[in-house]
Amino acid sequence: MITVSTDEICGAIKTSFIDTRVVLEPAGALAAAGLKKYTEIHDISGQTLVAVTSGANMDFDRLRFVSERADTSESLVAIRIPERPGSFLQLYECIYPRNVTEFSYRISGDPASIFLSFQASSTADRQEVLQRLSQSGFQPLDLSSSDLAKTHGRHFAGGRAPADITTEEALFQFEFPETPGSLLRFLKNLPQDINVSLFHYRSHGADVARVLVGFQVPAKTRPQLREYLVLLASKGFTWKEETSNDMYDRFLREPVPANRPKTPPPITLS
Repeated sequence: MITVSTDEICGAIKTSFIDTRVVLEPAGALAAAGLKKYTEIHDISGQTLVAVTSGANMDFDRLRFVSERADTSESLVAIRIPERPGSFLQLYECIYPRNVTEFSYRISGDPASIFLSFQASSTADRQEVLQRLSQSGFQPLDLSSSDLAKTHGRHFAGGRAPADITTEEALFQFEFPETPGSLLRFLKNLPQDINVSLFHYRSHGADVARVLVGFQVPAKTRPQLREYLVLLASKGFTWKEETSNDMYDRFLREPVPANRPKTPPPITLS
């Protein structure tokens, strides 16, 4: 008997759709998932095998879940990262040129915990990345087999940042070109005096990626940030400032306590 996981069933739905343009329901894709795993276990190739699939009881709400879990090459890890400029780039260089499919981080303390997903070509390739991360001091925790992390945990990463470290923060929405090296260009061109304090991205297979980014921008670095944004625009990145967005105040940073002196307003570039 062959048993398969939820992720393997979702992967079979995706594979069946790519091959036949037919969307199977999870129970209907069970045989295809089992057949694929059977061929991998027994190293079978060059043969014609048959799996009986049935059922298309699928709706758009369920498709959202399937699309999140269908990529069996995706590895989800939790990582601790030092709160200092340049750490993000150092982290990404341990993974590049592999594709990053999710990154969720909010400044909170030193070190900060983040959720990160990347696509590995094999189990050995994934282990190589984890080893490089460990050697660089990032303490990776492999969550690829954790249903709790995939279903719930990844959506709770981040939260509110303390008021005393967000008084000079600016929030932006970006559209990244979904091309290899976009994130590397974004990080390598970032001025050294500007710290990334929030970063959220999830791949959805579109031609552009929508990314939310927070920057710590002391007044003296404001001109540098302006120049950086102009440079990004010349490379195909688009942006919109969201520092005044009501959601930002309600969910992403703590309010200033009433008994404290009023702090300066956030840097606004628009």
